[in-house]
Amino acid sequence: MRIRKSFLYIISVAGLVAVLYFVLGAGRDLEAAHMAGVQQVSSAAALKHDVLSAFPNPLAIFILQLALILSASQLFGYLFKKIGQPAVMGEIVAGILLGPSLMGALMPGFSAFVFPASSMGNLQMLSQVGLILFMFVIGMELDVEVLKKQAGSAILISHFSIVIPFALGVSLAYFLYERYAPAGITFYAFALFCGIAMSITAFPVLARIIKERGISSTKLGTIALTSAAVGDVTAWCALAVIIAIARAGSLNSSLYTIVWAVIYVSVMLFVIRPLLRKLAVNSSRDKLIKRSRLAIIFLILLGSSYMCEVIGIHALFGAFLAGVIMPHEWNFRKLLIDKIEDVALVLLLPLFFVFTGLRTHIGMINNPALWGACLAIIGVAVAGKFGGSALAAKLSGESTKDSLCIGALMNTRGLVELVVLNIGYDMHILTPEIFTMMVMMALVTTFMSNPLMNIIERVYR
Repeated sequence: MRIRKSFLYIISVAGLVAVLYFVLGAGRDLEAAHMAGVQQVSSAAALKHDVLSAFPNPLAIFILQLALILSASQLFGYLFKKIGQPAVMGEIVAGILLGPSLMGALMPGFSAFVFPASSMGNLQMLSQVGLILFMFVIGMELDVEVLKKQAGSAILISHFSIVIPFALGVSLAYFLYERYAPAGITFYAFALFCGIAMSITAFPVLARIIKERGISSTKLGTIALTSAAVGDVTAWCALAVIIAIARAGSLNSSLYTIVWAVIYVSVMLFVIRPLLRKLAVNSSRDKLIKRSRLAIIFLILLGSSYMCEVIGIHALFGAFLAGVIMPHEWNFRKLLIDKIEDVALVLLLPLFFVFTGLRTHIGMINNPALWGACLAIIGVAVAGKFGGSALAAKLSGESTKDSLCIGALMNTRGLVELVVLNIGYDMHILTPEIFTMMVMMALVTTFMSNPLMNIIERVYR
């Protein structure tokens, strides 16, 4: 039986070889007439042309970008964890170093090859998808029920940490507007945006710092987390209003956008949220999320983001609110976060860091006036956020040590600040120079958190 099968196999292969030999041989006569007058290219030259032509291919370029971005973000994330900083800060720095600030300055040819201008559109769109998923996860990580219980003790700190830096940011805009604001942008749009940029706290980075320091279950950690959560919700709502005003062009015109935004939020809270609770009950009972239910959740996420973009606030606010209204059953949220977080944070979010880095050109800050403005932005940011939060904590009855620690933690801006700054850049509220200065402010204030905490604990040991 085995000999018979081997014989049939040899016969079939021999038959295929014979057919190929006769058909291809006969085809040469057709080829000679068909290719008459066409210049022949050597096989070596054809192979060289094929290999070289693959490099500018958009897909090949994108795969190369992904490999480089993931390698750099993982390496710098690991190094920054070793020096006591959150891994996300290493990823942000990696993105900036891959931009014109370092790689573009040292290896302009390689930088232009890896990040050609034609690829920026694809990079931006995919980074926005990553941001939408990231904001959705942030919204899910906010436990509204816990906020309701703890908001009383944290409300003063959270609102002081917004009101004081917001006022200082608007005041600073008065001195920056004439020289650094883009042509055609109104003063109130520029001033309001500067105010909100100074008021942001990076809740995810702050939560990671608190967890790594082992103070999650302490009174200090609870107050800081709750204050940051309440403050971020307030700041995102304020940002949505500011974006509506800036896009409308005037305060009166923005009322139309704000009315539609109120209707949209009401529908999400009082129509979509109850429907999702029913979905969560079934999912919790089944201990899994079926594909059909997951598709419904993604449709709600995309629909919410789309409506916000159409209304005139921003798609990211829609993603954030879609996360907030997800049912409070932790198993349900945890299942969703586990499905989304790896792709969003590991694969797509580093694209946003690099896209931000390609917009950040530290070489633009090249004279004393620009460095003076940059230092003023950093000083105002620290004074407003650190000073305002610490003052509010002290007034609410916390010890001096805990008040200073809360100020240091609330001064963390990180990734969320970069999201806000990119919104301002895309809306042409910020020039490249002021954008670079504020990115540097976000990095400096976030780097300060852990060292400041160490100094405070050493002083009050």
